Amino acid sequence: MGKIKKTIKLVFNFVFKNHEKFMTIQAVIVSAYYFHCIKKSPMKKLEIKFGERGKESADTESVENLKIAMHVSDRVARTTNKAPWEMKCLCRAWTAQYLLKSRNIHTTMYLGVGLDENKKMIAHAWLRCGQLYVTGGDGHEYTTVACFYK
Repeated sequence: MGKIKKTIKLVFNFVFKNHEKFMTIQAVIVSAYYFHCIKKSPMKKLEIKFGERGKESADTESVENLKIAMHVSDRVARTTNKAPWEMKCLCRAWTAQYLLKSRNIHTTMYLGVGLDENKKMIAHAWLRCGQLYVTGGDGHEYTTVACFYK
């Protein structure tokens, strides 16, 4: 009975309390698609879809676009936290990049590497719009190995 109650509550909240329904649905569909792409495709094939390699978006952005970027950041975070598939940083950044680009807002996706607490190499992806880091933090703990403008 607990699962049914939880599902009913999620549906109720989505229908009556979610003012960003379209963006939420879009984030779910896009993140599911990108999750599948990441699992099934080699990185070299994926990089082509990330945008123009080596180029960055402007450091400044209009207030209106930054507000939209904040909404996208929130929607992606909420969606990915509840998704039944595992949403890692690359999928989050790529989903947010798509949502912003579909609204004609330019971004830069960064890919970097660093060391975890056990000194093992780890990869990370994050997305920037203007001076706002939309997903993945600011990446200051990582060495940037690639950036993509879209």
